[in-house]
Amino acid sequence: MPSGPWRIAHTESSLGWGGQEIRILTELNVLRARGHTMLLAAPVRSSLYAKAQAAQFPVLPLAESKLAFPTNVLRLARWLRRERVQVLNPHSSRDGWIAGLAGRIARVPFIVRSRHFEVPVANPAFSRPVYALLADHLITTSPKITAQFKALFHLADDRVSTVPTGIDPELFSRRGAKAVLPVSAEQANWPVLGMVAVLRYAKGHATLVRAARRLHDTGFPVRLVFIGDGPSGQPIQDEVERLNLKHCVTFLGHREDVPDLLRAMDLLAIPSLHEGIPQVAMQALASEVPVVGSDVGGIPSVIEHGQTGRLVPPGDDAALATAIRGALTQPVATRAMTTEGRRRAVERHSVAVMADALEALYARHLPG
Repeated sequence: MPSGPWRIAHTESSLGWGGQEIRILTELNVLRARGHTMLLAAPVRSSLYAKAQAAQFPVLPLAESKLAFPTNVLRLARWLRRERVQVLNPHSSRDGWIAGLAGRIARVPFIVRSRHFEVPVANPAFSRPVYALLADHLITTSPKITAQFKALFHLADDRVSTVPTGIDPELFSRRGAKAVLPVSAEQANWPVLGMVAVLRYAKGHATLVRAARRLHDTGFPVRLVFIGDGPSGQPIQDEVERLNLKHCVTFLGHREDVPDLLRAMDLLAIPSLHEGIPQVAMQALASEVPVVGSDVGGIPSVIEHGQTGRLVPPGDDAALATAIRGALTQPVATRAMTTEGRRRAVERHSVAVMADALEALYARHLPG
C-alpha cells in the first residue's frame, strides 16, 4: 500500500476551463478524499482558481503579468516552504518555469511536470530545462506523448509515467437522466451528433461541420450539438453559416451536466487535429455512447478502431462522414463496441485507477 498522507500542490497558469483544468480539479478532489492535503497556485481570474476556492482548497494567487515572473517565483517558493509541500505538480509552460524554479528554491522533495497534449515543442532547447532539470518526473496522459518526450529530451524510462485521466464509471453510465435538447418537429428523428470540447481550432469542430454537410447532401440529415466555450466560437459559427447548416447546429456553451448530455446523444465525435487523451472519450465509453474520433495523439489508446469505436485521419471530413454513417447504420457492430468500451473504461480508466497510479508514483519517490 502507498505510504503518506502527503502534502501535494498543483500549479496552473491557464485562465480557461477544459480537459487539463478538469484533470487538475479531479486530482485535487480524489486525493483529498484519500487523506492527502491538496493545494493549488493559479491566477485569480482563472476558472480553476474559482472552483478550487469554492471547494475549500488552499489556493495561492499567481500574478498573470510576465513582468511578475520573479515575484511569482519567490512568493511561490515561500508558500511551498510554509505549507511544507512534498509534491509539486506544474501543468503549463509558464507555471512550469515558475513552479520548477520555486520548487528547487524551496527544496520540494518531488517535482512532477504534467504534459497533457501531443503538441510539438516549439523550441526543445529552451524547454529542456523545464523537463530535465526543474522536474524530477514527467507525467503524460498517453503512451504516445510519453514516447515523444522520452525521445525528445532523452529521458530515462523511470523519469516518465503515463497516467490517463480517470472518470467516475457510476456518474457516466447509461443509467440516469437525459438532457432535453432543443429540436424542431422536422428534426425529431435526426441523429444527434455531439462534441464536448473547448471551442478551439485544434478540436476540429469545423471538420465535423463539413462532415455534417456531406451527410445532409447524401440524404442522411443529422443534428450537431456543441458543448463548450472558447476562443474559436465565431470561426466555427462562420463555417456553419457558410455551409447553410445554421438550422441544425446548436451551441450550448459551457455545461456542468455532461453525463446527461452524453446520454442524449446518438454519437460523440472527437475530430481533433492533435490531442492527449480527451476525458470525454472515456466518459462516452463509460456511458456506452458510440464514438468516432481522429487517429491522432492519445485518442487511439482509448478509442481502439473496430474495438471500442471508429477512427479516421485528422482533418478528413469525408472519412469522418463515412464513419459516422457507419456507426449509426450498423447497430450490431456499434453495440458490440460500446459494450466493450464500457468494460475497458471501468477496468482501465476509472478515477480509482488514476489515483492508485499517482499514489504508487509518489510512494516510489518520497520517504515513508
